[in-house]
Amino acid sequence: MTGTHCASPIEFATLVGYWVGELPAAAEAVVEEHIFACAYCTQRLEELTVLSLGVRAAVRNGAMPVAITKPLLDSMRQQGMRIREYVLAPGERVNCTIRADDDAVVSRLQVPLAGVKRVDALQSLDRGEGRVQQRRVEDVPFDPDAGEVLSLPAAAELRKMPAHTFRVQLVAVDDAGERPLGEYTFAHTPS
Repeated sequence: MTGTHCASPIEFATLVGYWVGELPAAAEAVVEEHIFACAYCTQRLEELTVLSLGVRAAVRNGAMPVAITKPLLDSMRQQGMRIREYVLAPGERVNCTIRADDDAVVSRLQVPLAGVKRVDALQSLDRGEGRVQQRRVEDVPFDPDAGEVLSLPAAAELRKMPAHTFRVQLVAVDDAGERPLGEYTFAHTPS
């Protein structure tokens, strides 16, 4: 074992990929060998594990909104979570809700992602009467092969919300600036 520092620490993204089982077998073996020999990276993996368990609990309890990956969605299904899904193409609008027996709601935003390096989401929540909240979520995960962005709103918060309109505009961001990829509208009605 090495000391409290590492001359070549495992990159965070690689460590996450290892933790969630998304690395190819050869890369996984290299990471595993390094972790077994390096106390510093072992500690980082343990910290990631604790963080991951907290995030999983928060997501499972519907306490926080997140953009997710397909492997996480598949894992949620395998754990028996009841998931309501809405699939939208660019420009589409959907009437949506969350019911008492739903554990989660997932938005599957279909979008052309060929050649895209980074995606940001510009979100707008219109509660009516001129009350509009806007925010930007940077560098959301996406699957270029599937051509989609998966979004998991905070179920606990969504259950408490009155009728509202939620819009998401996905934009590609690169060195040349940004360009729109698609806009999606959700007309939420409480159940």
